Amino acid sequence: MVDRSLIREFQVDDAELDAALGGEIGDWIASEDDRMDRVYERTSSPFDANQLVHGKVLSIEGDEVLVDIGYKSEGMVSLNEWAEDEEKPKVGDTIEVLLEEIEDDFGLVLLSKRKADRQKDWDWVIKRYGEGDTIKGMVVRKIKGGLLVNIGESLSNSGQRGVNVFLPASQVDVRRPADIGEFVGNSIECMILKIDDTRKNIVVSRRRLIEEQRAEMKRNLMSEIQERQVRKGIVKNIADFGAFVDLGGIDGLLHITDMSWGRINHPSEMVKIDDEIEVMILNVDRDKEKIALGLKQKLASPWENVSEKYPVGSRVKGEVVNVMTYGAFVKLEDGIEGLVHISEMSWTRRLNHPSEMVSIGDEVEVVVLGINTDKQEISLGMKQTQPNPWDNVADKYPVGKRVKGTVRNLTNYGAFIELEEGVDGLLHVSDMSWTRKISHASEMLKKGDEIECTVVSVDEERKRIALGLKQLDEDPWESRIPHQFQPGNIVKGKVTKITNFGVFVELEKELEGLLHVSELTGGDNAKTAEGIVNVGDEIDVKILRVDTNDRKIGLSMKLDATPEPMEETAAASGESATRELKGGMGGASGPLFTMGGGREEEK
Repeated sequence: MVDRSLIREFQVDDAELDAALGGEIGDWIASEDDRMDRVYERTSSPFDANQLVHGKVLSIEGDEVLVDIGYKSEGMVSLNEWAEDEEKPKVGDTIEVLLEEIEDDFGLVLLSKRKADRQKDWDWVIKRYGEGDTIKGMVVRKIKGGLLVNIGESLSNSGQRGVNVFLPASQVDVRRPADIGEFVGNSIECMILKIDDTRKNIVVSRRRLIEEQRAEMKRNLMSEIQERQVRKGIVKNIADFGAFVDLGGIDGLLHITDMSWGRINHPSEMVKIDDEIEVMILNVDRDKEKIALGLKQKLASPWENVSEKYPVGSRVKGEVVNVMTYGAFVKLEDGIEGLVHISEMSWTRRLNHPSEMVSIGDEVEVVVLGINTDKQEISLGMKQTQPNPWDNVADKYPVGKRVKGTVRNLTNYGAFIELEEGVDGLLHVSDMSWTRKISHASEMLKKGDEIECTVVSVDEERKRIALGLKQLDEDPWESRIPHQFQPGNIVKGKVTKITNFGVFVELEKELEGLLHVSELTGGDNAKTAEGIVNVGDEIDVKILRVDTNDRKIGLSMKLDATPEPMEETAAASGESATRELKGGMGGASGPLFTMGGGREEEK
């Protein structure tokens, strides 16, 4: 080939050259130029950017690999584009690369081995899978909003080969896990939701695949499941009221009351999440697709033959497992508990709360009081293990016996006297004094006083003992008062109280008589005692009558009044109440006071 550029450099034109060399030489040169141009065009065919091409490794210098792809210029590929687990190239190897740019500013061809791999992996996926297909992938890492999953011909933990697709966090599982990062490094199956070929993006869902699989499993399960069957399941969730167990396509509820025959405080005491357990099908609602499960039903109920194991009246030991305001629950064995009511805890102590007697974890001895097998209830008693202090109390405290006790409580109707632990007697206000009118027990006694009393009556069945303080002395109304204050005697007294029907006059300490208004005003009942006498005045009065039955003394300021004989007084006490009595015997206002009246109501 003639280099015409060189000829022109020496300023030799074509005409001169043709003349010098002759026409045939010129024709030959022209034909050679045409042939070389055809060869160049054939060996240097046009290349397009972003095209996969094959090239031959010419040399490796440092981190750069020189590759001949058949273009007029060679290309460079970085050695870092080969993965660590991938065999490095050698001189003479043929490799496939992506032509990124035909010539850069330096006249070099830009090639990429990594992008060529990605393009091949993408093409491999697109040819074999479409939207809705299931594909297996390796979770590479956790990214914002979800997970990066590697899919392709061969899975890669690093994600350097294959196609990295996006798995949203909401599509990881049916129930979103607490930490989706726990899937990193695991191989999972997903369904392809969307493919964007332009942007080379793929979105996948593991949840959709699981839901379709579970829907099919649910249909199969509901068609074959029956009550009383025993099936295996996986604990998926735990709540305060029970646990949800995946039976394979549908979850069943294992309620806390169906987990154990014994007492449990929380379902986590029996099962843990992801545990594989065997459960019994208790109930199936096919319309609502709800299944009730049982764990304890696989075992025989401990309540079978409970009456034979724990006959009424037998003594057994148990552990206190719960304390309520009304009593304590005692476990006799796993699944069998009985209630000790607060009233059955002690013969003697007055309990405000069962915790005063027992605590959770205590071992106690109890007596079986009753059994209700239908309701699965057992009544227990603790006090029955101790002797009852009220047994034979009538023999220990016969009527008339003098006893000593401690004042435990005071009321307006009497005082409770503790004779021994658990045995109290009532000392009524009417039994505290023969002569004194007592409005409240505190007028005679103080709490904590030790006193001596007489047993008045005993009601063993109702657990009541009546005591008397005045019975320790002789009744003055039967001996001293009738002799000391005989009708007709004139005595001196002190006005203590003025009422609309008369005046009370104190004759001696704790002894009063009634001066009726008619005996004060000269028989004029319309007049009142006010203005005639005052409280505190000392006056002379005549004793008109003495009623030993009602313990009343009638008085008169008319010193010449005729007294009533003792016989008439006694007879009058038995007459009808319709007869008007004066001078302390009665009247429209009623009797002066009644000894012992209303005791039953006060009790």
